Amino acid sequence: MSLSAEKILSNFEKHQKIVKTYIGDRQEQVLSMINALGENYIMSPASSKTWYHSAFPGGYVDHVNRVVEYAVKQMRLYQEMGGTIDFTEEELVFAALFHDLGKIGDGERPNYVPQTDKWRQDKLSEMYTYNPDLDFMLIPDRSLFILQKFGIKVSQKEFLGIRLHDGVFDKANEAYFFSNMESSRQKTSIISILHSADFLASKVEYDMWKDNSGSSEPKVVKSAASTGKRVNSSEGLGNLLKNL
Repeated sequence: MSLSAEKILSNFEKHQKIVKTYIGDRQEQVLSMINALGENYIMSPASSKTWYHSAFPGGYVDHVNRVVEYAVKQMRLYQEMGGTIDFTEEELVFAALFHDLGKIGDGERPNYVPQTDKWRQDKLSEMYTYNPDLDFMLIPDRSLFILQKFGIKVSQKEFLGIRLHDGVFDKANEAYFFSNMESSRQKTSIISILHSADFLASKVEYDMWKDNSGSSEPKVVKSAASTGKRVNSSEGLGNLLKNL
């Protein structure tokens, strides 16, 4: 599965529009950071394996846009069902925008590099591998590291949303979720809402991959840009970036 150059461009334009719509005082800083991260931000995949989710150039932005949309809808549903919203819409969207920021790398070097082992590509569906030159960090930790690197302030609820968006799927989060005391139970609902949005977005992306596996033209892209030239690597991206 892959995205056309036009789809990658429209996803990035939508991404910028989300920032301009929801982010207030930090908007210029956020846009400046995205601009500084450049081509790697636009072209990064969202994972390393095709069957996981969005393991193709531009997959990161495609995934994040979907998580933002799900998060806003989940917030409204949660409130409609009687849940308490104890955070602002900006906090939720900010956390959704940057929950996976660490997947682009450390701000200078990419997190994912192309997998050159043909056996791993064919047998494990592993299109990318982790960059061995990076210091190890959990993705949420690296996300927060990059934000502070660019001097972007993060509220406590945004911090918790980003740090814990993988929920109990990450053993490193157990101390936050398992306790015998009511007083230490997570007080903000932003964590559950963002986790649910991320989980559902990833499942939809898996469904898209499964539906399109074996097809030369992925349905999700074909309907949006059926005549666009396909972009399978960052090579030749210059013409795309000129339009930004």
